[in-house]
Amino acid sequence: AGIGVVPFHDFGENPDTRAVELGREVAASEGVDSMVALGGGSSLDCAKGINFLLTGGGRMSDYRGHGLLTARIGRQAVAPAVPPQAPPMLPRMLQMIGIPTTAGTGSEAQSFALISDHETHAKLACGDHQASFRIAILDPELTVTQPRRVTAVTGYDAISHAVEAYVTRAGNTISRSLAREAWRLLSEHYQRVLDQPQDLAARGAMQLGAWLAGAAIEGSMLGATHSCANPLTRNFGTAHGEAIGVMLPHVVRWNGTEVEERYRELAGGTVALATRLEALRRAGGLPESLTSLGVAASDLERLAAEAAEQWTGRFNPREWTRAGALEVYRQAL
Repeated sequence: AGIGVVPFHDFGENPDTRAVELGREVAASEGVDSMVALGGGSSLDCAKGINFLLTGGGRMSDYRGHGLLTARIGRQAVAPAVPPQAPPMLPRMLQMIGIPTTAGTGSEAQSFALISDHETHAKLACGDHQASFRIAILDPELTVTQPRRVTAVTGYDAISHAVEAYVTRAGNTISRSLAREAWRLLSEHYQRVLDQPQDLAARGAMQLGAWLAGAAIEGSMLGATHSCANPLTRNFGTAHGEAIGVMLPHVVRWNGTEVEERYRELAGGTVALATRLEALRRAGGLPESLTSLGVAASDLERLAAEAAEQWTGRFNPREWTRAGALEVYRQAL
């Protein structure tokens, strides 16, 4: 088609601020005018991060939260010198196409990028309405060659998005509807894609489920499971989906006193849902305890302190505190 392409692959499973800054340098030097993010959630989030810095400058930490890019470029605008001149055209993010090769993060449906701070390893959730992909292409054929472990880890992450988005304080009728349909698709097809990796119908159902769960997050946000998972990744290098796998059934049981009715709508109640999540975790061959991740009892106080400060905790249906985080970690040990 005569379109020049500049590839960029210098980032890892958890893209960090250094990788994003390097990507910005490459994109700026080549004068790119649009982006295609092809890969897992790390590819999608890294592309968004690069776009943030290309558009607004500064560092990723400047955009932690939501809407700070739009606010930043608005402050940079210069008023017209003589009326009635038109106001200056504000810079906008480059248009992006997202093509996920995993059924996991749902980043292709979200306005957030999750980037790790290179120095502290803390997760920076940076969102803006401009950061959404203009087009998301869900092609199940792109997912069949991923290793079984990647299918298991990313798929369980998508399941956690559906479960958490269904019960958060921020949820609404639309986001909960998306989350419920995502749960149906993901829970019904997770084991099938593990047992029959060439099943394109199952692969497609997982991709659609991950997209729906990602879209649900836009309205509902997430909860305590992700608040517990992020410190595990930061301190122990645990893959995000594995940390989620260990924590999700325990958080469901802990939240049950507040959202039993909604858990009943998903899977027959708190106990039934937690049991189902444990069965799915076993099907994926994911770790089942913090001990298996190298966590000791002496680590729990520090992890709980960090978990209590995570942004997603404020949306959890049960009030999220350091004491609550410690209780859940102890149950998962």
